Amino acid sequence: MTRHGQRFASLSTIFVAAMMGFSMPSWSQEATPEHLAAAREAVSASQSTASLDAILPNLGEQAKGQLIANRPDAADKLNTIVDEATIALASRRGSLEDEVARIYARIFTIEELKQVTTFYQTEAGAKLIRETPVIARSIEEAARVWSAGVQRDLQQEIQKKIEAGGL
Repeated sequence: MTRHGQRFASLSTIFVAAMMGFSMPSWSQEATPEHLAAAREAVSASQSTASLDAILPNLGEQAKGQLIANRPDAADKLNTIVDEATIALASRRGSLEDEVARIYARIFTIEELKQVTTFYQTEAGAKLIRETPVIARSIEEAARVWSAGVQRDLQQEIQKKIEAGGL
């Protein structure tokens, strides 16, 4: 799934919740362990963090590119060093997952999180996850075409008004 698709999946979770009439709890409240557990289940069911799996490998690849550009003669050694360092940091991925769960817990009540989880466990929820990349690409394309048309029409209207105003 693309980064845009994953972002859309996360936003769609919030959209589904909003459409179901969920309320927003206070951002200052501290989540209970039960609340965080419900949030983790909703995050997992919605696959909202799947795109985050690529962050560390991408950072590793960027580091390799920068290091090897400066020392192409040591490419093999640098690849090994970066791979080892990347693997050593992989255990920190869980802290990001926890942070996302805390975000969900701040936004949704326990009952709402259970409803979100239940939704994503339905065929419609599974289809939303599967089709999110297609939906995101289609929305981006529709917005691009719409923007081009509006930009063209705006320029024409401005030109008409400039000419009518004698400028």
